[in-house]
This record gives sequence, structure tokens and C-alpha cells, in this order.
Amino acid sequence: MAIKVANNQSLTAITSIPASITGGAMTLLETQTASSDATLSFTSDIDDTYDEYVFKFYDIHPEDNGAKFQFQTDTGTNTSYNQTITSTSFYAYHAEDNSGTSLAYDGSYDQAQGTAFQDLIFYQGNDADQQCSGTLQLFNPSSTTFVKHFLARGVRASANDQISDEYVAGYVNTTTALTRVQFKFDSGDIDAGVIKLYGIS
Repeated sequence: MAIKVANNQSLTAITSIPASITGGAMTLLETQTASSDATLSFTSDIDDTYDEYVFKFYDIHPEDNGAKFQFQTDTGTNTSYNQTITSTSFYAYHAEDNSGTSLAYDGSYDQAQGTAFQDLIFYQGNDADQQCSGTLQLFNPSSTTFVKHFLARGVRASANDQISDEYVAGYVNTTTALTRVQFKFDSGDIDAGVIKLYGIS
């Protein structure tokens, strides 16, 4: 049965929804599973095939308590992962024991033309039941004209027993095509977790 819709004073039967309404299709390109790994690196599949790439990370558990989950990018076959980033972030949290809540900007997680790894999750707990999950979007990484924008949103069970909703945005300040992305914690290994890379058509 077709959906009926009013269109310029007439009714038309719709048998399919255009892609421009539903958004682009997600194509799974790669899956990596951590098991006490210092880093997870995506060194292929990021090219001019897609204008947007999405990393989804699931149940990322750190070795160290209070560690920050981070990412960086690189170009060509380089493995320095020290591209220049300008970023901003904010978060909201609620303590497990209801002792506190907040919606805040904290400049300690930002960069202004920095070359360090960019924080995505800020204070991750390493209790057996604590982990973080989220999404990192990377836009048009193959452009040789523009800087490369990114957006991230994540949720964590923190080292001080809070739930936190975290937002990060910024750009990698290069007009050279980005070809690789690496994830790590600022201390200790990635004890467990899965990261999936998707291309968005």
C-alpha cells in the first residue's frame, strides 16, 4: 500500500522514499576489536570514495582508571599522528549517588592549533562494569582544498561514578588528504572494545 502525500494541491502515491530524505547509506568498511592494545589504527579505506566517514566505538574499556580516550589523524603513509587540530568541547553529567550535576565547558580538553591526540572521552572509569561508547564523524578527509571538520559525541561511566554525555568538535588544519586515524587512551592500553568504520554515501 502506497503512502499518500499532499504535493502542490494534489495527492501522489509514494512507493519509495528518496535518499535525500532518508540520508546516506552506511557501508561498513572495517571492524577492529581491542584486547589489551596500546592503539587501534585505521590505515586503509579512508580515501575519496566517501565524503563522510563515521567511526562508532562500543564498550571501550581502559586499563587505567581516569584515562582519556583520544584520536589523531595522519596523511599518506605517515605514522606520526600529529596533525594540527583546533577543537572545542562541552559535557553534561549526573552523579550516580545524585550528589551533583553539571552542564559545562572545560577548556582543558580543547586544542588551539595543537598537535596532540584529541580527547573524545574525558575521565573514563575502569571498573569491571564501566566503559564508553560513541561516534566520531570525519568530513571530506580527502579534500586538498579545505581543512577537515570532525564531530564526536560519547557517553561514559566515569572514574568517579558519574554518567557523562560528551561533545567534541573541531577541524584538522591541513589541506592535505587524511588517510588514517588512530585511537588510544592517554595512559594504559585499550583493554577491550570494538570500533567500526563506515563510509556514508
